[in-house]
Amino acid sequence: MREIIINTPTKQYPVYITNIQNLEPLTHNGKVLVVSNPKVAGLHLSSILPKIVAKEVYVCIIPDGEAYKDLRSVEYILECAFTHKLDRNSLFVALGGGVVGDIVGFVSGIYQRGVEFVQIPTTLLAQVDSSVGGKCGINNAFGKNLIGLFHQPKAVYAYTNLLSTLDSREFSAGVAEIIKMAVCFDKEFFAYLQGACLQDTQSLEYAIAKSIEIKAMVVSKDEKEQGLRAALNYGHTFGHVIENLTHYRGYLHGECVAIGMCMANDLALKLSLISQEERESIKALLEHYNLPTSYKIADVREFWEKFFLDKKSRDCKITFVLPVHIGGVCMRDDIPKEIVMEVLEQYSK
Repeated sequence: MREIIINTPTKQYPVYITNIQNLEPLTHNGKVLVVSNPKVAGLHLSSILPKIVAKEVYVCIIPDGEAYKDLRSVEYILECAFTHKLDRNSLFVALGGGVVGDIVGFVSGIYQRGVEFVQIPTTLLAQVDSSVGGKCGINNAFGKNLIGLFHQPKAVYAYTNLLSTLDSREFSAGVAEIIKMAVCFDKEFFAYLQGACLQDTQSLEYAIAKSIEIKAMVVSKDEKEQGLRAALNYGHTFGHVIENLTHYRGYLHGECVAIGMCMANDLALKLSLISQEERESIKALLEHYNLPTSYKIADVREFWEKFFLDKKSRDCKITFVLPVHIGGVCMRDDIPKEIVMEVLEQYSK
């Protein structure tokens, strides 16, 4: 078992990377509400519930998919919590991928002005990224994660054996976030990924731990995303637009991030921040895991306008997160529109 401690200005908590059989029961002296979706509940609820020792344990099932990360689901979870008379000593448990984790973090943050919650991420993407760091939010018609808050979990349990039920697309979507971490912060880790087989259990556990360690370092320095933490959005500025334009259907989040990384790399190449060889190396690694690296933009001007719904845009300026070679990253809000439009035009042909 690996244990990584997340230190933030507001909270310290552990992330456990282990097999479900190797961890002690999750004990709580109050009520517990486990939130999941039908698919995950069907696969894992029977093995998770015996691990929870509490006064009372309830289960709330919400619809599956990014399209349901909205106020309707928030209302439903709140209704479950009030129906079962959860109080401030109660605990929410997020059992699922990034969608479930984001919603449960948000709901637990607003329920009675904030109660504790635990993350049990069941996708690779959630284990290496969204379950750690306390960013919780939901989507609306204007964009992704535009309603939210920072609410750190009590603990994160990354049970690696739960990943065995992922299909190949879900697995690859998580790898996209691992590659993102390496490109931005660790050249040696990127080289490791080029030669590793993440289907191998030991290699995968190492990659998960390394990704969480990188994120822990970033979050410890910038919990509320005022500077360095925004660098974790490499690939997301472009990717969120794709998600919005496709109404969160057709692509998984990690797939949109992969495309967004390629778009960001094309922009970085124009600014001489990376070389052609580095651009191709990143693209090749993404494609090795069958991640999409291209997207057909139907309306370049519409794509451009959607940028301004991004949380990082301020004073009518768009902040782009760009790689600086491999292992470095920068944030730029001074890039001329013409250069960005040139990149977008490449994806409209």
